[in-house]
Amino acid sequence: MGLITEHESKKLFSSYGLNVTREFVAKDRHEASAYAGRIGYPVVMKVISAEIVHKTDSGGVVLNIHNSADALKAYDLIMKNVSKSNPHAKIDGVIVEEQVQGHELIIGSKVDPQFGPVIMVGIGGIFVEVLKDVAFRVIPITEKDAGEMLHELKSFSVLEGVRGQPKANISKIKKAMVSVSRLVKDNPDIQELDINPLMVDSKRAVVADARIIVD
Repeated sequence: MGLITEHESKKLFSSYGLNVTREFVAKDRHEASAYAGRIGYPVVMKVISAEIVHKTDSGGVVLNIHNSADALKAYDLIMKNVSKSNPHAKIDGVIVEEQVQGHELIIGSKVDPQFGPVIMVGIGGIFVEVLKDVAFRVIPITEKDAGEMLHELKSFSVLEGVRGQPKANISKIKKAMVSVSRLVKDNPDIQELDINPLMVDSKRAVVADARIIVD
């Protein structure tokens, strides 16, 4: 089993038509600050390492970076944190990416022993394991299947906009799900896949974080 890093995973998703965050790979603190300014604030920074699966738990993610001074501090903090939490991990730099707002969803895939590759969709972010509001189908799926999966979610009404909350673009979510289904079908070496979160607003659905595990 091997982990494909977030940045490389996003390249693969992009090749299948999914929107991904605008981002750059920085090798030092000054590059990180320069790229942050090029993207435009606020930005997010994340450690890049094939040996660190859970970046947040390792202190390898900093959100809400609003200026160049914050960018320099964020880079230094990430390096300090991961050197403590994962002292032997090979670090390949940091991702500097746009900070995207919207509804947080998860799209995932795994190989079921009985059914083979399956796709999952649910409410994403840090609460996915707590809420367990997810739906599954065997791959491949159509947009009709994707729509049925979304309607199975207990929190689907949130995506439609409740109590003045913005609506999510359901069509973009369905297209993203079908693209993931096609990607997994075309690449049988993929054992696990997670997009968490897929950030969705009224106009677009963007892969903000992702990982792929291959055999």
